[in-house]
Amino acid sequence: MTPVTTENKTTTKPAKAQALTAVKGMNDLLPPASAQWEWLEDKVRGLMARHAYRNLRTPIVEPTALFVRGLGEVTDIVEKEMYSFEDRLNGEQLTLRPEATAGVVRAVVEHNLLYDGGKRLYYMGPMFRHERPQRGRYRQFHQIGAEALGFPGAEVDAELILLAATLWQELGLQDVRLELNSLGQPNERAAHRAALIAHLEQHLDLLDEEAKRRLHTNPLRILDTKNPAMHALVESAPRLIDFLDEASLAHFNAVRAILDASGVSYRINPRLVRGMDYYNLTVFEFVTDRLGSQGTICGGGRYDYLIEQVGGKPAPAVGWALGVERVLELLKEQGTLPEATGPDVYAIVPDAAALPVVFSTLQTLRSQGMSVQMHAGSGEGMGSMKSQFKKADSSGARFALIFGGDELARGEVTLKALRDGAGAQQPIPLSEVSARVAEQLAQSFNPPQTLA
Repeated sequence: MTPVTTENKTTTKPAKAQALTAVKGMNDLLPPASAQWEWLEDKVRGLMARHAYRNLRTPIVEPTALFVRGLGEVTDIVEKEMYSFEDRLNGEQLTLRPEATAGVVRAVVEHNLLYDGGKRLYYMGPMFRHERPQRGRYRQFHQIGAEALGFPGAEVDAELILLAATLWQELGLQDVRLELNSLGQPNERAAHRAALIAHLEQHLDLLDEEAKRRLHTNPLRILDTKNPAMHALVESAPRLIDFLDEASLAHFNAVRAILDASGVSYRINPRLVRGMDYYNLTVFEFVTDRLGSQGTICGGGRYDYLIEQVGGKPAPAVGWALGVERVLELLKEQGTLPEATGPDVYAIVPDAAALPVVFSTLQTLRSQGMSVQMHAGSGEGMGSMKSQFKKADSSGARFALIFGGDELARGEVTLKALRDGAGAQQPIPLSEVSARVAEQLAQSFNPPQTLA
């Protein structure tokens, strides 16, 4: 504290507070970028509605046991990446959700949603993992996911894959390829696991420290190594697909047949295993080479045993999740991410005395679905016309609506084009503002040389 002396007394001036910043890897989302997120979310909502998937929202904090039980104790997420803490009020062990599927399943079980048959659900929201922040990978990141629970057939696996493929088409996403594999059933994975461990034990000198640590706890994840020095060893390892029985192969081939008939190309990747323990049968990823090491933009698969693992009656399920940041980054990389647009109309108000008429008029425009921004003055007045027009232009508005004193005295306002046909203007009777502005907005998509 710094003493400040005045004529009559000494006061203490508070020290300036240190500015606080966001947690590293947990980013603010600001305009105009937020409009691009809203655009993507609107695309997803429309697509999900057409496929009869309904929205589900779960808490961002769940019991830690949910993820330990559902994802597996020896997964990277549970071992190294979760934000877990003890509730200081009751001692409960809690975790910020690192992914959403386990929470969706918990909600389905808790509320008995499958009592009357299968459910198709989707979600959007933030997830949290303690990772080193890098391009397309943050400590708070956002996912959009689709889950179909209670359906055992391969047709639902294919439906979800086609759902994602349709989204890429509607977003205009390029250079995305589908990789596909089957993990079979637990008994088939057990046989493959034994063969895989035997293979790797013959080449211990080629394993890095991470692979040695996983050798007897989660050897399947070694197949997903990013270490180039181990790629040859992984390629020569036993393939899980060679251990599948007739039923598992039939399920996999049924998925492939639907994708083939639908014209969706894919590559069978026998090393594709995904990062969670709950998967069985079909697994898939949509990947790109445009984002460096963070090339997976969407991944998922079937998880027929997770519902039982979290305490529900056995029921099949399949789903996927996409990384919002990665999808937007890919759209930006290819130059097709839409620019944020400004309001339809910016209201110029030379005199505060006009505000009652301004508010009434603008509310009418908004009630007709138009986007309107009103100029807000300072404590000393509304500001000069020049400064107001400068702000109108920087707002990105397509038109300025000018509430000048002379015009209002005649029962009129002036509409001025700021983009198409910039500078052209016309007087409009106050009684016709909504219809005339709507007409000019419609014409501005295919603009004439001057305002009509």
